[in-house]
Amino acid sequence: MTRPIPPGRFGQLVEVATRIFIARGYRLTQMADIAGALGVAKGTTYGYVDSKEALFDAAVRYADGHVAPPAASDLPLRTPTRGTTVAYIRQRIAAEAAEMTLAQVVSGKLVIRNAERELQAVLADLYRRIARNRLALKLVDRCAVDYPELAGVWFGEGRGAQHQLLVQLLQARARKKRFRRIGNPAVVGRTILETIAFWAMHRHFDPAPQMVDDADAERAVIDLIVNGLLERP
Repeated sequence: MTRPIPPGRFGQLVEVATRIFIARGYRLTQMADIAGALGVAKGTTYGYVDSKEALFDAAVRYADGHVAPPAASDLPLRTPTRGTTVAYIRQRIAAEAAEMTLAQVVSGKLVIRNAERELQAVLADLYRRIARNRLALKLVDRCAVDYPELAGVWFGEGRGAQHQLLVQLLQARARKKRFRRIGNPAVVGRTILETIAFWAMHRHFDPAPQMVDDADAERAVIDLIVNGLLERP
C-alpha cells in the first residue's frame, strides 16, 4: 500500500530526488524510482512537480536549504522552459565566484601580505563554499554528463574557472618565491581542488563513508596543502 506524502513535506520529495539523481544520473532517473523510494504512487509526485525536469530544477534550487521551499499554493511546480535550469546554475556559480576569496586575491582586490594567512584564507573559503553547496554541486557534477548544456556551464564556468584561478595564484606566488617551486601548476591545482572537493563534498556520498568531523577534516586538508606549498626558510 502506498501512502501520500504528508502535507508540507515538499522537502522530503526534494531530498529523495536529489539522492536518486546523484546515484543514477539524470538520464536513468525516472519519476517512478522517486515515488517508489518515497513509498507513494507515482501520481502523488505530480501533485508537487509537473515532470522530471521540474523536479531536477527544484532539487538544484532547494536541496541545500539556502532558498525557502515554494508555498503550497505554487505547487505543482511547472516544467521549466528550455534553458531556465542552466541559467539558474550559471547565475548561482557567478554569484559564488564573485565573492570567492580566491578570485579576490588573484584580481588584487584583496591583499593579504602574509603568504601563509593568504593561502589559509583562500583554501578555507573554497572548502566552506563547496561544503555548504555540496548537494547542488554533487547533483550538477553527477548529471552534467547527461545534460550537454549543463556540462558546458559546470565544466567551464564552474570547475574549470576555479582551476584556472588557482593555477594563476600558484604561478604568481611561486614567481615571488612565496610558494616553493612547482613543476606543473595545472596538475598541482587540480590535485588541490580534488582533495578539497573529496573532503568537503564527495565523501558524504561515499558508500564507505569517512567518519570524520567536518571541522577536523577542513583543518587537516588546509594544513596539508599549506605545508606542501609554502616556501619555508
